[in-house]
Amino acid sequence: MTPLSKACQHLVAAAGFAAVATVGVAHAKETTMTDPYAWLEDVEGERALTWVKQQNAKSEAELASTPAFKQLESDIRAILDSTAKIPGVEKIGPYYYNFWKDAQHQRGLWRRTTLDEYRKPEPQWETVLDLDALNKAEGENWVWHGAQCLKPAYERCLVALSRGGADADVTREFDLTSKTWIKDGFFRPEAKGGLGWIDQDNVYVFTDFGTGSMTSSGYPRVVKQWKRGTPMTAATVVYEGKADDMYIAGMHDDTVGFERDFVSRTLAFYNDELYLRGKDGKLTKIDAPNSANKGVHKQWLLLELREPYNAGGQAYAAGSLIATRFDDFMAGQRVFTTLFAPNERTSLASYSWTKDHLVVNVLEDVKNRISVLTPPAADAVHGAAWNSAPMVGAPTIGTVAVGAVDADESNAVWMTATDYLTPTSLSLAQLGQQPEVLKTNPVFFDGSRHVVEQHFATSKDGTKIPYFMVKPKGLTLDGKTPTLLYGYGGFEIALTPSYNANAGKGWLEKGGVYVVANIRGGGEYGPRWHQAALKANRHKAYEDFAAVARDLVAKKITSAKHLGIQGGSNGGLLTGNMLTQYPELFGAVVVQVPLLDMKRYSHLLAGASWMAEYGNPDTADWEFIQTFSPYHLFDKKRDYPATLFTTSTRDDRVHPGHARKMHALMSEAGKDVRYYENIEGGHGGAANNAQAAHMSALAYTFLWNQLSE
Repeated sequence: MTPLSKACQHLVAAAGFAAVATVGVAHAKETTMTDPYAWLEDVEGERALTWVKQQNAKSEAELASTPAFKQLESDIRAILDSTAKIPGVEKIGPYYYNFWKDAQHQRGLWRRTTLDEYRKPEPQWETVLDLDALNKAEGENWVWHGAQCLKPAYERCLVALSRGGADADVTREFDLTSKTWIKDGFFRPEAKGGLGWIDQDNVYVFTDFGTGSMTSSGYPRVVKQWKRGTPMTAATVVYEGKADDMYIAGMHDDTVGFERDFVSRTLAFYNDELYLRGKDGKLTKIDAPNSANKGVHKQWLLLELREPYNAGGQAYAAGSLIATRFDDFMAGQRVFTTLFAPNERTSLASYSWTKDHLVVNVLEDVKNRISVLTPPAADAVHGAAWNSAPMVGAPTIGTVAVGAVDADESNAVWMTATDYLTPTSLSLAQLGQQPEVLKTNPVFFDGSRHVVEQHFATSKDGTKIPYFMVKPKGLTLDGKTPTLLYGYGGFEIALTPSYNANAGKGWLEKGGVYVVANIRGGGEYGPRWHQAALKANRHKAYEDFAAVARDLVAKKITSAKHLGIQGGSNGGLLTGNMLTQYPELFGAVVVQVPLLDMKRYSHLLAGASWMAEYGNPDTADWEFIQTFSPYHLFDKKRDYPATLFTTSTRDDRVHPGHARKMHALMSEAGKDVRYYENIEGGHGGAANNAQAAHMSALAYTFLWNQLSE
């Protein structure tokens, strides 16, 4: 078990628990006098939605009416709906569960099979829950948000469902045996938060309990214990955070022999407290640095350090993974063993426990290296070494991910391997033995004519910035090749090579070059890489991206006229800044589900939770934040490349008002700009494969039209 630490922070970043989608309306009134487009923050207001429909119609008319668009949309839809794709599975009790979407099941099937059956080319699946049938029966538009099933019987599950793909969801209790909803079972109304098992008759609930129960970020401020058969209003308080905290949650570790309960208090990104909850309800803080990711598994406490840490007379570097016995740590001892220490080329990508081992995944110049560590015996001295060996059969190229099949019962792991031109494969490996390849994705585009290369550009301050380039073999270096540059650069998220079938079909097969930049702000080289572009140093991420763009031109791969960029969410803030600060470098810009108004971002939906990344615009921080706020950097006198903004009405994490207002501002100034807002989809932009295919086809069609001229 890994209590809320890094796992939770990525959950909050990637699945969010923000406030309802109308939260910006009240704040919009404050800025009406100075912001003529503040009315577009009224997410579902009649005037705003009328405007959205008008912009959508214009973009559809320009981009979606041609036979070429319809063919590309169909091709991408076929990829997304393909029944030959790997059905990724999760072991729950004796069965292997998969959530599956295709043309016949647009919202998806939750289904299961056995391992013997899964090994077959065409497994037989037993449907557990049909979301399309459920939506029809209930007149809803549910989108799957996952399930947590209660050990050891695995008869009851807590299933989370979202309307239209928003982050807000409901939780309902489900019977895996009868495959029916439990009448009068646990039910959490629609809100940002969660429900987690303690035992069959008790759960932790952290959600919107009413006035004052949510943080200023729109996340749960209170966690309670709720007993079956009682109303949620009767649940007893376990912990209350403060209004300016980010997120409060409770969780139960049901590992046999190591049953424990925890409360997590996330104060901000990269800053959390973890408490052990005793049987008497008393909370004891785990006295590790707030900046460290804290993981507890059986007798071990692991700390993934974001900052240097001194303990027991020893110094441990930022980016290290260190371990000690949990009970000894709680008793005051501070003797750690270093399991991984970074150098200039390496960082910790992830780790995963099996029954007897710890599998450690390291990035070396953005390439994965897998090791298997074995803890010392229970009676070994404190600080005893862990045995380490390379994982047998792990690929040495491409992106490799490893995760336990069942950490309680076995030393088996799932291993996936992929790169930009190689479809993902899924293997089952018993540690110490050669992996058994179970499934391989189809080849969705012809990559035989392409090659993958890694290069390094030099940023403004001399830092070497890695980037991957997928290009046609024997490419003529005349600067005329349409080239798409993608980036993110935030929240310590690393961009590693992966098989992107949509880009392959929509870009590479046409003869384009595809580039991914590993700029600072990401996690490619661990905490130092991320922290180098925080807050007042945000400009370094943009300087890195500009350096890659210039390097592509210097190599005569492309030229500004033929170079396009694309990014979403924080990557939308990236491309918004490239648009406003470096317009001369690009011929086309796609800005997806973006942050753009950085004066208002902390007042819109989940924005307040990101102040550790960007700063607080209501303080002196605005002095540097305004230097990367595209909405304020726009200059109607400047020339800008052709631009496409896309977002979703149901995005209740990054407010659609960012994209709406930026488009309105640029359009009013007569710039070459278009806009498309999907009504459903949440922060992912699409609620089903049809919507996803349409959104992808719009972006690739726009980019190719602009860059191939």
